[in-house]
Amino acid sequence: MLARVCSAAVHGIDGYPVLVEVDFRPGLPAFSIVGLPDASVRESRERVIAAIRNSGFDFPPQRITVNLAPAHIRKEGPSFDLPIALGILVAAEILPSNFLEGKGFLGELGLNGKLRPVRGVLPCVLGLRKKGIRQLIIPDKNANEAGIVEKVEIFNVENLLQTVRFLSGEENRLPFQLDRAKIFNQARTYPVDFSDVKGQHFAKRALEISAAGNHNVLLYGPPGSGKTLLARRLPTILPEMEFEEALETTKIHSVAGFLRDSDTLLANRPFRSPHHQISDAALIGGGSCPRPGEVSLAHRGVLFLDEFPEFNRDVLESLRQPLEDRFVNVVRVASSARFPSDFLLVAAANPCPCGYFGSQVKPCVCSPSNIERYRSKISGPLMDRIDLHVEVPALNAEEITGESGPIENSCVIRERVIRARKIQRLRLYSEGLFVNNQMTIRHLKQFCVLDDSGRNLLRQAIKRLGLSARGSDRILKVSRTIADLEGSENIQPSHLSEAIGLRVLDRESRLQRI
Repeated sequence: MLARVCSAAVHGIDGYPVLVEVDFRPGLPAFSIVGLPDASVRESRERVIAAIRNSGFDFPPQRITVNLAPAHIRKEGPSFDLPIALGILVAAEILPSNFLEGKGFLGELGLNGKLRPVRGVLPCVLGLRKKGIRQLIIPDKNANEAGIVEKVEIFNVENLLQTVRFLSGEENRLPFQLDRAKIFNQARTYPVDFSDVKGQHFAKRALEISAAGNHNVLLYGPPGSGKTLLARRLPTILPEMEFEEALETTKIHSVAGFLRDSDTLLANRPFRSPHHQISDAALIGGGSCPRPGEVSLAHRGVLFLDEFPEFNRDVLESLRQPLEDRFVNVVRVASSARFPSDFLLVAAANPCPCGYFGSQVKPCVCSPSNIERYRSKISGPLMDRIDLHVEVPALNAEEITGESGPIENSCVIRERVIRARKIQRLRLYSEGLFVNNQMTIRHLKQFCVLDDSGRNLLRQAIKRLGLSARGSDRILKVSRTIADLEGSENIQPSHLSEAIGLRVLDRESRLQRI
């Protein structure tokens, strides 16, 4: 007898339906799985056999073939355990086939028949909904994640026996209920705030400009000056995520397996801070079955690279493509995947290996050759893609122990950022853009027109700072953002001067670069 059960899998960050076909044939007992399964899928045989027997059912001693269609896409993970087990029970005529019609199934089985959570449930639910499936049976611990999707009834079960009883009508279960709006609003809170940062007014102003125009930023200064403290608070002044953005971000984290059982929706801007020993595959994404890397996990949020020059140079160079295109294509022989990577890069660096070059607090002990070697790890093309270079000096005793003036909290700064972004959206909406950092050369000519004094000022900056064409374009974009923050229709020389001052590392002397 042939049984068919609907399930789903993930390719990239999108779910697609998988038809699990189970066929019984006369012959010596055997159990084979076809349809490009990986090792974890092939191991389903042992889990399914034990789960069926330990749930009180007889496992049929026949020749069993399981096909996972479409067969040309590689399948991975244990999420097919439940649909395979149900297909065997239907093919063995223990469970009527009509009980499975119009339903989708996902879940890993333990040897005792208990259902365990699987990753990638959210994109699978979205993929099944797109194909017309309106009822989904999943493990109990995946209910919060799946319940965020509208127009799909989610039934959360604890084990295989409970699933069979529910399908056969012996046990009545109501669809899982979730107040999506309430959860979304409750999740939009941050444990940190800009009011925690003392002093560093210049750096705070630079991060406000960065948030307003989505400009990448480099923070450099001695250890303990507050670079990490500032970077961790940057998401708090970015505009709050809309529901669709939160859904997209949650999908990526679900595919990567980083959602906790209690997580329903990631409503805050992501903040990712990988260690400087990370590999290029872990940063960009990869694997035999491609998985999202840190640049995709930071999508719609902030990617913070502390100790920037300590990263492997090849790893840093791999950032150039996602910084420009805002997506990553991971290509393998068997498959390829495209991952979004629209993130705001924040890098932090010391001026030298010991961290005290040019400091008034401690003397630097590094030799000129060591300083040169340290700074040369970051290439010019990569530096050109970082719009703002912000010095974060060490705080003095008065700034550490006292208040240097009123300190604004994140909400006040965020309101200014939102106003500036509304201006940008109105200006760029017809071009399919949203923030100034997305402007191309054509948009710069249209929206960043300078008067004679502005052109002369930019010309002098290009000569004195040795700016590349890309570097000068970055200055124009930042100038446009500063003008938007002040509500100015045109870019004034003062806006251009401030933008130039935020590119102080663009010196012809290599010792003045990081």
